[in-house]
Amino acid sequence: MARLRKFVAYRRLKRPYTRTSKYKAKAFIKMTPNVKVVRFVTGNPRKQFEYTLELVSKSSLNIRDNALESARQTSNRLMETTVGLQSYFMRVKTYPYQVIREHALATGAGADRFSSGMAHAFGKPVGNAARISEGQSIFQICVDKQNLETARKALKQASKKVPCPCYITVTQKPA
Repeated sequence: MARLRKFVAYRRLKRPYTRTSKYKAKAFIKMTPNVKVVRFVTGNPRKQFEYTLELVSKSSLNIRDNALESARQTSNRLMETTVGLQSYFMRVKTYPYQVIREHALATGAGADRFSSGMAHAFGKPVGNAARISEGQSIFQICVDKQNLETARKALKQASKKVPCPCYITVTQKPA
């Protein structure tokens, strides 16, 4: 399998030309790749927790779905091993709906004979990304007071997997 291209190529927010539709004539992209985020909600959704922590983006950009999944796994593993599955609630608040395309050019000796160059450079779908605007929440963790520091540590680890500067907000539910 080919390596992933550096995300610098897809980081900018530009108007997408990637309409998908169930009608063939209206769809620009015939196939959308599967989203790599396995779970968007983990933990205990029924319990009412005291504190809500959110990982908030400082800049606007696209975040690839495998980066979201990597950040989710990192923070979820820390929360699950130290706190337990029933003592927190975690949610991925963005959905990677933006289709990333790549125009693979043939390189090497003799490639000019069968390459069309940039004549038809629409590209094939290779992945998905979530569009994040400045100040938008990416992850949310709800915990009680005794697990507040663990949740903060988990979100700090998740921020290292995401390709943008982030900060953590803490809100307390009124009693």
